[in-house]
Formats: sequence, structure tokens, C-alpha cells
Amino acid sequence: MNLKLTLAIAAAFLLAACAPEGEVTREPVNPWEWSAAFGFNQAEIVSGETRTLYMSGQTSVDANGAVMHAGDIRAQFELAFDNIDTVLAAADMDRSNVVRITIFTTNVGALIQNWDVYMTRYPENGYMPADTLIGIGSLFEPELMVEVEVVAVD
Repeated sequence: MNLKLTLAIAAAFLLAACAPEGEVTREPVNPWEWSAAFGFNQAEIVSGETRTLYMSGQTSVDANGAVMHAGDIRAQFELAFDNIDTVLAAADMDRSNVVRITIFTTNVGALIQNWDVYMTRYPENGYMPADTLIGIGSLFEPELMVEVEVVAVD
């Protein structure tokens, strides 16, 4: 094991040991600064969590599961994040608890043109979770263009 990795592991254990009981601490890990401009950290060390929420992918569906906003990637992206907020609230959490976001889309270029939907909900509010954007062929309904998964801790 190299010295940098050993020191990183030791620092993570030290952070966990020093956090007050029940308090979550988040330490961004950004060996490169470019990701901050896109609103995400390369990784986060999360210590002291008491609950972890693994959320199923949220899409542009209403409360009955009906697809909304066919063909409108921006509206779909917004509704997916609204649905995330609803699930977080049901778990007594909010955006500040999100540590990981995975976004699946059938049109990466169009989603990037609407990236401000993400930026105004997370980085501009001080939250920069680890993030992955994945281009795919299709989602479970052909009208859907975006699906977003999150992991949250408190």
C-alpha cells in the first residue's frame, strides 16, 4: 500500500473517530478542481452517518406512476428532481443529505444543455455530491429520457 493511500485511510478513520456521535461529517475529495465547475465532487468521505437511504431511480412520473412531459427533457429532469425531494422528505431528509447522484439519460447532449436544473438544486445551494452521468439506449418507458438515483445519509 502506498503512503498516500495509507494516509487517506488513516485520515478517514480519524475523521470518523472525531465526529460527535450522530453528526454526519462530509469531506470533499477533489484531486482535480475541474469537477467543481460542473457542480460535483470526485468523492466524499462521509463519517458518522446513522441512516443511509438508497433511492430507486426517480423519473418524470406523477403520483400514480404515469409518465409526464414526453419529449421535454428539461421538464423531465425537473420532475425527476422534484420526485427526489418528495422521497427525501418522506425519509425525513433533504438535499443536504445527498452524497451520491447517478443520472441516466437517453440524450446526454440535451441533458447537458439543461444542466442548470441540477446546478440550481445542488451546487448553488452549497451541496456538491459525487456525481455520474451515463448515456443509455432507453429507460423502462420509451417516453422517458432521464432517471436519477441518489444515496443520502444522516
